Amino acid sequence: MNTETPRAGDALVRTGGVVFLVGAVATLVTVAPLFLGTEPFPAPAYFVCMLMGVGFALAGAGVLRSAAAQRRAARAFTAGGPPPARG
Repeated sequence: MNTETPRAGDALVRTGGVVFLVGAVATLVTVAPLFLGTEPFPAPAYFVCMLMGVGFALAGAGVLRSAAAQRRAARAFTAGGPPPARG
């Protein structure tokens, strides 16, 4: 069991990782017929490959959100105020 409390951006990073993996698998599936000499998939199948970029962007947004939350917490700590609420 994980006892660590979730921080800001964690859900975005996890979601981005899953979306990236779906896009990576789709890329492998759509590129394989080109190497195997079989009939390629129709054009809409290639649009699913773009999920790799979307997942990467989601994960990057989660990392930036986490960094911003840590920066705010450090700034509040050095100013002597109460730490900001997590979330």
